[in-house]
Amino acid sequence: MVAVIQSSPLDIRAMTADDVTQIMSIENASYPYPWTTSIFTECLRVGYVCRVLCEQQHILGYVVLSVAVQECHILNVCVADHARDQGNGRLLIRYVIEQATRLQLNTIYLEVRPTNTHAIGLYHSLGFQRIGVRKDYYPADNGREDAWVMALNMSPQW
Repeated sequence: MVAVIQSSPLDIRAMTADDVTQIMSIENASYPYPWTTSIFTECLRVGYVCRVLCEQQHILGYVVLSVAVQECHILNVCVADHARDQGNGRLLIRYVIEQATRLQLNTIYLEVRPTNTHAIGLYHSLGFQRIGVRKDYYPADNGREDAWVMALNMSPQW
């Protein structure tokens, strides 16, 4: 499925193995402890929902999702440095929300570093709420860093 954003040269499409080189450039530039090529390749192999945000053939960002039992878990979402602060992260997360709605999922989950205030602000603005903490979840220069667990309820009865 290709999502074409109205009045924009941007589209969201399925990630392919051929995209991994561009994705790794973004990943390595964005995180001190990035995912590896083999992690992305394995996500594609096992059938996770992997999408890229593109402008023509240039990848601006990506999202990797696990979908099961009426839930969606955002495993990785990232926007290239030069494409940040232009609404591209919001576009990717809104795409996830739209797909979760279409699939009638109940909840979208994600983890985020408490120090990533920019991402936390984005998630809050889209309705995500902090529901917990995963102790020592992320590698960090001084050992490990906790993760905030955030969720967006998609069902009206929650």
